[in-house]
Amino acid sequence: MQKTVIHTTSAPESIGTYSQAIKVNRTVYLSGQIPLMPDAMVLIDGDVASQIEQVLKNLTAVAKAAGGGLSDIVKLNIYLTDMNDFPVVNEIMEKYFSRPYPARAVIGVTALPKNSQIEIDAVMVLTND
Repeated sequence: MQKTVIHTTSAPESIGTYSQAIKVNRTVYLSGQIPLMPDAMVLIDGDVASQIEQVLKNLTAVAKAAGGGLSDIVKLNIYLTDMNDFPVVNEIMEKYFSRPYPARAVIGVTALPKNSQIEIDAVMVLTND
């Protein structure tokens, strides 16, 4: 098995012992993204909707660096510190994803890195190697 590290400066740098993404064959495993702005490495100001938008922008940048896009994502895991934000997640996801939507789990957690309100990781399958 050959693993390829995916990295882009268009998404936040890793803040721990992980890669932004790892590609194995046509499958890309995208690490969790929180709403950090890549240039400043600080959380975006604003409400949960702003945080969700920034996370999806970060995921888009990593997916692009791997040779794909959000339409290639087959599985999302979404972590929320407040499950009352679930409807906002659905509303914003409709702007970034179209049918057939990826498989998804939404998990309520007590805390996330940097006190963000949301984190999303993903699995993407590319159509070409």
